[in-house]
Amino acid sequence: MARPPDNGKPGTVTLTEVAGHAGVSRSTVSLVLRGSPLVAADTRERVQAAMAALGYIYNRGAANLRAARTHTVGLLVCELNNPFYAELTAGVDDVLDTEGFVAFIANTAEQPERQDRFLQRMREHNVDGVILCPAAGTQPELLDRLDHWRLPCVQALRFVSDDFVRDGGRDYAGVDYQAGMETVTEHLISLGHRRIAFVGGTLDHSAYAARHAGFAAAMRRHKLADDLVLRCPLTRRSGAEMADHLPNRPQPPTAALCYNDVVALGLMLGLEARGLRAGRDLAVTGFDDVPEAALSRPALTTVATSARQIGQEAARLLLRRIADPQGPPERIILPSRLVVRQSCGSPGGAPSLSLHHRDLS
Repeated sequence: MARPPDNGKPGTVTLTEVAGHAGVSRSTVSLVLRGSPLVAADTRERVQAAMAALGYIYNRGAANLRAARTHTVGLLVCELNNPFYAELTAGVDDVLDTEGFVAFIANTAEQPERQDRFLQRMREHNVDGVILCPAAGTQPELLDRLDHWRLPCVQALRFVSDDFVRDGGRDYAGVDYQAGMETVTEHLISLGHRRIAFVGGTLDHSAYAARHAGFAAAMRRHKLADDLVLRCPLTRRSGAEMADHLPNRPQPPTAALCYNDVVALGLMLGLEARGLRAGRDLAVTGFDDVPEAALSRPALTTVATSARQIGQEAARLLLRRIADPQGPPERIILPSRLVVRQSCGSPGGAPSLSLHHRDLS
């Protein structure tokens, strides 16, 4: 059994030594000391046993001085009017509430300048960390600035740089967009569609790039043209307006693969206004599986991305980073899930198909 260093100074055993003895990370030891419910019971017991074996003494007074925390965090999202972000926010709150934290929520509206102002204000309010869904156009320098401020940051849904090694690694929580889009495209192809449109999105960022890449990869795998890409704002109105453009093209598509559910629901409304029906005259699919997707008529075929779970994972990741600022970076990528309903023309729908996790780091 390992023994504490024989240096005659009680209480000098470090968290790192306790972590090594217990076979866990330093941040896990910190969470145990704080009494966090995020730690499993068996892990907590193992850490406590390691503390006893090594003679670790917790200097609570020094810990309180080091912490000087406000138990507040910033949550910056880019489309507060999208129901997906409401679910994400609920997930963040699920975890923060159990830990006695509260979030300041800000809508950047896809404006990097506005995002900068909110981050500065949150810094002035001395938040303990931020969860950031980067606005389109965010530059890597922003993350360097947050490092300089020593403000813990977790990127969610999108990331500024796709080079996990080059940028030194950044904490991130998201979903496998590319696999999700590949699978729904494959589903449409299996139904016999050969001319498929990719609809929605005017801004370039990591989430758009991954979704488009999934669409293009599936189409090329079947030697089909992937050139029918119609970019539009991510609103219902824009989706409805697409109902005018799609049927009137020289080579009209038989299916529309929408960037998200908001655009898809708008497109279905636009089709209905023109006497057409999704699933009969044009196959329509969405992405995200917002609550309304199952209630639309016809019900929307989509890809579930577990917004609430992403929010929970992002919050847990931020709390670990706050507890252990020097710990190794983490990247959590959740699997997506194809949910087949009537809007794509599958009679009666079909069982949901789970997509395996892929580590994009």
